[in-house]
Amino acid sequence: MFSQVPLLVAQAAGGDHDAGVRHVAQISARLAYAFMCATLCWGVLIATGWANKLTGRQGLRNSHMVLATAALSFGCLHAFAFTLLKIAPFSFVGIAVPLVGGGLFRHALGIVALEVMLVIAFTAGLRKKIYYRKWLRLHQLAYPAVGLGVVHSWLGAIANGNLAVLWLAGLTILIPTVTIALARFLPPHVLVRLGMLEPEPGFEPEPDGAGGSALDVSVDNERCHRYGICQAEAPGLFQLVDDERLRYERRPPPELFAKARAAARACPMRAIELRERVR
Repeated sequence: MFSQVPLLVAQAAGGDHDAGVRHVAQISARLAYAFMCATLCWGVLIATGWANKLTGRQGLRNSHMVLATAALSFGCLHAFAFTLLKIAPFSFVGIAVPLVGGGLFRHALGIVALEVMLVIAFTAGLRKKIYYRKWLRLHQLAYPAVGLGVVHSWLGAIANGNLAVLWLAGLTILIPTVTIALARFLPPHVLVRLGMLEPEPGFEPEPDGAGGSALDVSVDNERCHRYGICQAEAPGLFQLVDDERLRYERRPPPELFAKARAAARACPMRAIELRERVR
């Protein structure tokens, strides 16, 4: 009987320790969730040019990076906390490789989401040394990665009995995130009709090019920083080549007029100039 006393004391101490560790993991998870949604929202606002009126152009990019760094930091802290448990701790392999070491499906979703975001963040500093279009495709994986992270968070809240917190705060954050993410891929004329975008001067709801109009595109090379946002908006009109030069159609066909306007609006340096003329 007395031999079991040290074991019971150790289990009690381990329980107190693990409770504290799980509390840290819980708080870091909620902060990572909030910063993850904020990063996606702010990134969309920057890429579409909707946030240009709020702050300086370079500050926009820096603030997006700050939000992403915060989200990744809290996400890594959340994962690392589980290796500090005294009762059934996770190994480093278990938090790095999905479904290894007794990990559940919801754990695998979080691992994949975090690792994809870490790869995107790491390659962001190397984007000028690799083919930009490939990096751009990699950066777009942030959208499904955020989706996996959200599902992981909700499944974890259900398993741990914290669903009420997500209903109150998590859902409140998630709704604008989903709305802005969906708006990112809507055509400009749809956004104008929804009132989410101010129409360009001379905007008509009819298809571009009606009435014999033409569009001239020019790029100020001194202002252009080769961010590649124009290529993301209009890949058939703008293209960054291997030597960091920007190629573009000076007189695009009418079916690309809307994409050309979207690219000009999204350019953070305002380097794209459009001139519409009547033939």
